[in-house]
Amino acid sequence: MCGFAGFLQKKEIDRNTISQTVRAMGKRLNHRGPDDSGIWVDPHCPFAVSHQRLSILDLSPNGHQPMLSASGRYVIAYNGEIYNFLELKKQLHKEGCSFSGGSDTEILLAAIESWGLSSTLAKIRGMFAFALWDVRKRKLHLARDRMGEKPLYYGLLGDVFFFGSELKAFQVHPDWQGEIDRDSLSLYVQFNYVPTPRSIYKGIYKLEAGTFIEVSLDDNEINVTSCTNYWSLKGIVKNRKYMDKSRSDHAIDGLDHLISLSVEEKMLADVPVGAFLSGGVDSSIIAAHMQKCSERPISTFTIGFHEKTHNEAVYAKKVADYLGTDHTELYINPRDTLAVVDKLPQMYDEPFSDFSQIPTYLISQLAKQSVTVCLSGDGGDELFGGYGRYQLTESSWSKIRSLPFPLRAIASKILLALPNASLDVLFLLSKRWFAQHGKAGAVSDKIKKVAEILDAKSREAYYQKMLSTYKQAENVVIHGKSSPEYFWDDTCVDGLSFFESMMLVDQTNYLSDDILVKVDRASMAESLETRVPLLDHRIVEYAWQVPTSLKYKDQKGKWLLHQVLYKHIPRELVDRPKMGFSVPIDSWLRGELRDWAESLLNAERLASEGFFHVGTVRKKWEEHCFGKRNWKYHLWNILMFQAWYEEYHH
Repeated sequence: MCGFAGFLQKKEIDRNTISQTVRAMGKRLNHRGPDDSGIWVDPHCPFAVSHQRLSILDLSPNGHQPMLSASGRYVIAYNGEIYNFLELKKQLHKEGCSFSGGSDTEILLAAIESWGLSSTLAKIRGMFAFALWDVRKRKLHLARDRMGEKPLYYGLLGDVFFFGSELKAFQVHPDWQGEIDRDSLSLYVQFNYVPTPRSIYKGIYKLEAGTFIEVSLDDNEINVTSCTNYWSLKGIVKNRKYMDKSRSDHAIDGLDHLISLSVEEKMLADVPVGAFLSGGVDSSIIAAHMQKCSERPISTFTIGFHEKTHNEAVYAKKVADYLGTDHTELYINPRDTLAVVDKLPQMYDEPFSDFSQIPTYLISQLAKQSVTVCLSGDGGDELFGGYGRYQLTESSWSKIRSLPFPLRAIASKILLALPNASLDVLFLLSKRWFAQHGKAGAVSDKIKKVAEILDAKSREAYYQKMLSTYKQAENVVIHGKSSPEYFWDDTCVDGLSFFESMMLVDQTNYLSDDILVKVDRASMAESLETRVPLLDHRIVEYAWQVPTSLKYKDQKGKWLLHQVLYKHIPRELVDRPKMGFSVPIDSWLRGELRDWAESLLNAERLASEGFFHVGTVRKKWEEHCFGKRNWKYHLWNILMFQAWYEEYHH
């Protein structure tokens, strides 16, 4: 795992200035690669690239980057791992290639020289983002892995084309212009992240998963081609052929085999390897397969909470004991959280709001004390229908859509306009109902949430509202605007059920822009490499051959994954309600984090910065502090932007 950054610009500048600038850009990414660093500057063209290395394979200087190809035509700066590089090395050997070291970077370069970029991308299995400079043609190629595991930003601002692993590297360039894009900010407050291909800054983009672009310098003009797909998840879905749902035993064995292959492949490293273990289905499957592949106890790590409603550590311990792993657990409290909160803006140099970013960092910090690589179980929910919201959304939409839209729209407005106390009183009449749902405030919260999504005009808009924190961005962002069906135009595939459509939207957006961003930034802040076996593209393609009836069955999501797990771990150790990797942020905001939050949500500060409607934010903050409403998601969303803005723009 590494980091890289660089630039191509129109005007010629002296080589010393170029070298100093690109070296400074690299230093901003030192956390991604503290083991080695390097720069390369084209002697005939204003192009430069820096690289920070975290040594995983071939720890010798032979793996140094930026790396020049054997012919001298190509220079590469690369972040990630090519898991099948040994297979490719054998093929290249047969074709007459020789190698000086044992790194996958050298194999990747040789493959591109021998087979071309497009053919090489089709052959490699891995997680990666890289910048490839063609010295002869003065062309830059940027490429990203199939599922978007590794980050890659780029954009043309004025006379300079920027590219790199993280935005913070761009900010040291003298020509950097960091203008915040309010359309991106609107999307952020809706979804808690800025979705690809946008970034928080105007003119800067994220490269889409499974694509590459070409950037050329011709007659002092920088030209950028549109993204070219070398692998398309949408294409996989379009061309899927379902397996026989009556052969569930065949489906279970097939998936178990693919996971075994993927895990064994991702354990290859010249440094210690471990696993995150929550005790849930996905992480337990990964740990079980790892232990099966290892002659020694593998290292597993988990985070626990003293609040029982959020604590999964006890379940992880049972799984670890059964598998016989070398298990480490750490229980955290609000004081630990306070220390992490101050680091979040530096980790996520784009606004990012997901509570589990805190425990994800803490477990990465814990794991780094013992290992350099950790495998995680991410991806199982999105690939195999694990989220309860899929079934809930499908069933509730089938009922709601039967009501005429004008009637739903009116009901939504009335319910949202009613005071919370009035809504609570209505349901106090039903003691049985109230006993099930708890104290005053909880009832009205649930009603308001339903009211916010009643006026959806389509199933796509309905699901997007289910996913959204702020349903109407213009109500909180000054000059903001909502995007009712933002994800669906590029994602829709004819013939998909609603259940499958929701999964596809999450795989192409939430998974890469939330889950994978969270894990990448949190782990890289501690110079820990994370690998995600379930996102091997062979497993992704297999998952789309599995009919929905084998994903959601017997009122259980991830049915197929459960069956695979039962082959390795007794079901009584893992059969329990899904808890999620979260923290009790609602109570912490009223307690230990209150002063920190108040400073960021100060009315004068909000007004002077000019991004949010002060009245909207302050009302939510005051209602939350006094226990009238639970606005934890809405407040954390604003707080993470405010903390980020303070870090980079004050």
